[in-house]
Amino acid sequence: MRDLIRSLMPIFLLKWYRSRKKKLRNTELEGQRKQGNVLTKNDLFKQFKEIGIQQGDSLLVHSSLSKIGFVENGAKDVVDALLLAVGSNGNLLMPNSPNASFQLEYIRTLELFDVINTPSKLGAVSEYFRKLPGSLRSAHPTEPVSCIGPDADWFTKDHFGNETPYNSNSPFYKLHEKNGKILYLGVSLDNAGTNLHTLEDAVEDFKFQVYFPELFDVNVKMTNGEILTMKIKVHHPEQSKKRRCDDLIPLFIEKGVMKKVKIGEANSLIVDAKGMYDVMINAYNENGTTMYTPFGS
Repeated sequence: MRDLIRSLMPIFLLKWYRSRKKKLRNTELEGQRKQGNVLTKNDLFKQFKEIGIQQGDSLLVHSSLSKIGFVENGAKDVVDALLLAVGSNGNLLMPNSPNASFQLEYIRTLELFDVINTPSKLGAVSEYFRKLPGSLRSAHPTEPVSCIGPDADWFTKDHFGNETPYNSNSPFYKLHEKNGKILYLGVSLDNAGTNLHTLEDAVEDFKFQVYFPELFDVNVKMTNGEILTMKIKVHHPEQSKKRRCDDLIPLFIEKGVMKKVKIGEANSLIVDAKGMYDVMINAYNENGTTMYTPFGS
């Protein structure tokens, strides 16, 4: 229902609503700070361990900093605690799309995607992580992912040149191959459903037209300064409005691949990435279950 309301709301009204909501939340957080209700890096590290994040994990994180509560050093403490939790032998990944709206609107006005300099539109934690030394960013103009860890190059190197961002060359799919985990930190599937799209790219002749029929040429400035052109598809906005991602949560919990957890004040989800993928494939083949038909068809 929430996604339906958002899809029907005019853009200017949606921006006003989000701005007002952000101001109210910032006022709440300032009140927490004054009262001494402050989360530290060590607090977060302990909580990440308690929900099952371990040394050596490959962990992809979607996040909302404001949902966690007042964090002493903001995004820095969140990222430092996550890096500490996965350890030097683990990989930390974060999506950092430069687009916070429908992909079609974004791509029609895009002149150049700069791998190094184009900012993330997915929040303060994502943007802070993207700019860290040693953080490698994949060269896909709609759904780039940054990674720090021993396998960062492997996760990110093959994303460029793919018409769709969720196929077997993507960091999202490669997370399955590493038996990785996904943490939805203060966000839900409705506003961070990237890994759900791996189903659409994996199934031949997927039953819904999720991609807009036009193919777009996009200029990408690589990390070495070279500008290359690639062809991409983007999501069809009319199909995107039909997503009901959160309705899949009970299925994933029932199958044992997802748990509801709490980090600070943030209602969160911790997920077995390969388990989620396998559940999606099986549910699609058996019942026609997708994010558009979460109860089958």
